[in-house]
Amino acid sequence: MGEIEDAIERADQEAFTRQPPKTLKGQIGYLIRQLGSAKAVAQEIGVTADSVNRYRRGARKHARPDVAVRIDDAVRARWQPQVRKRRQRQAATTTGITVETRARFGYTAPVGTTDDGRFRRLTVHLPPAYAQRLFDARDAGASDQQMRGIIAEGFKEVYFQDGGSRAMGLSDVEINEIDYLDLDY
Repeated sequence: MGEIEDAIERADQEAFTRQPPKTLKGQIGYLIRQLGSAKAVAQEIGVTADSVNRYRRGARKHARPDVAVRIDDAVRARWQPQVRKRRQRQAATTTGITVETRARFGYTAPVGTTDDGRFRRLTVHLPPAYAQRLFDARDAGASDQQMRGIIAEGFKEVYFQDGGSRAMGLSDVEINEIDYLDLDY
């Protein structure tokens, strides 16, 4: 996963109205209900069906650390899909998306102005159209670089050009290095 996709996943998880199961037995029970069988869960997490049944019965209280991470990821990926969809739909139609980042921005500017890229710490609220484009790009399997381009375009319009009231000669904005990036919607 890329940085942008990770940030979207974190924002989705912050939207949970209830926390996912925390115990191994509870997580396995949830996955069996979602996937239909111990065999399907075993294929998903990379263990045998016997191991899944031992986890379900409580005969094994703890999974290996690498398996525990895969189990947790599988549960979180399936937890409260309607809540996620509702929040994403709301962001894409009415509320927009807030991007907080510390990154090196580069841009192309007219002669006589500086176009030196530098690290900036920005928190910018992007309109719903950018949220929709970002979700659509992620769903279509876009690369992290393509999703960065969407966010950079939003920063150009909202932050650098202030909706058309300044820096109109600014033609391209790029996010070259990301120190951290967080999304909220």
